[in-house]
Amino acid sequence: MSGEMLLGYPVNAESAQLLGRRVADWVAHGERQRWFACLNPHSVEVAERDADFKTALLTADFLVPDGVGVVFASRQLGGSIRTRVTGHDVFASVMSELARTGGRVFFLGSSAGVLAQIGERFARDFPSLTLAGTYSPPYKPAFSDADNAAMIDAINAARPDVLWVGMTAPKQEKWLAANVGQLDVAFAGAIGAVFDFYAGTVKRSSPVFQRLGLEWLPRLLQEPRRLWYRNFVSNPRFVWRVLTARWRGERARPLPG
Repeated sequence: MSGEMLLGYPVNAESAQLLGRRVADWVAHGERQRWFACLNPHSVEVAERDADFKTALLTADFLVPDGVGVVFASRQLGGSIRTRVTGHDVFASVMSELARTGGRVFFLGSSAGVLAQIGERFARDFPSLTLAGTYSPPYKPAFSDADNAAMIDAINAARPDVLWVGMTAPKQEKWLAANVGQLDVAFAGAIGAVFDFYAGTVKRSSPVFQRLGLEWLPRLLQEPRRLWYRNFVSNPRFVWRVLTARWRGERARPLPG
């Protein structure tokens, strides 16, 4: 895997298209239990105050540079990452590759209504794939052992190749890190808001805003109460973290292999 150690995190530098091909190959060859998460300025800042979340990010098989802030950090610290890879990019690539080769997909997270809309669109978009199942977990700050067992049993009984988890960060990453070893899946991804984007319940920013690195702006206007902290507290803190690291002489380092 190509990538770099950036601010203490092993960030993948491969394209979403290559990752999609890797996943299809793992499914075809019966390999199991790999997963990915997204690294962005907000997740870095949250992880610095949440040890379990940081551990989850560090143990993901793929940590993609989700956000222009990570590209900024790589530039400032002499790294080579120049393109962001969002959770939506990975989702689209994996689904496109699976549509050619076949597979079974499971969605864990969000509400029953959103999952129903995902199921309707899935049937239209991917007739060659099997929707193995969906599961809406209870809405609570922390899951009980019984909650976790029910989710794991539902997933394994459905025999999916790919599991998409949309519980919002950091819950989804911590859940995958703690439970992926018990899941009979080839690949799992923590993709959060992609559930709402795909269902159509939240509109994704236009491609123009995405290309300019301003995808956050229309989303902030849509969901100000949920996203204000991320944009007005976490992001400035992250910029300061990057600039401080640069002044101290910290550099991005290529990952081995």
